[in-house]
Amino acid sequence: MNEITAFCGLDCAECPAYIAKQEDDDQLRSETAENWSEEHDMDLSPEDINCDGCTADGKLFQYCEECEIRNCAEEKEIENCAHCGEYTCGKLDEIFEAVPGAKNTLDEIHSNLS
Repeated sequence: MNEITAFCGLDCAECPAYIAKQEDDDQLRSETAENWSEEHDMDLSPEDINCDGCTADGKLFQYCEECEIRNCAEEKEIENCAHCGEYTCGKLDEIFEAVPGAKNTLDEIHSNLS
């Protein structure tokens, strides 16, 4: 699969919810719902594990629908946070701490902008 850079720099193509939806993989949906329910103290069912990617107009995982970063970027109509005049803001701190690769991705995009 090709890389799909989310607004925060994560690669949606590596997300189990994205993979399960694209491959119509019910086994992966079940496993992911069980794992994420336990890890994040949520009550998820396999039907919840469907996503077309953060920047897509299609189906989103429920967390992505409510994501402060995603909502901010959509409101500003930017491709991702690297294109924001306020890059990097505090909204990204938690993601960057959990997934340093997301910061590396956005830093690279930001440095290549005119």
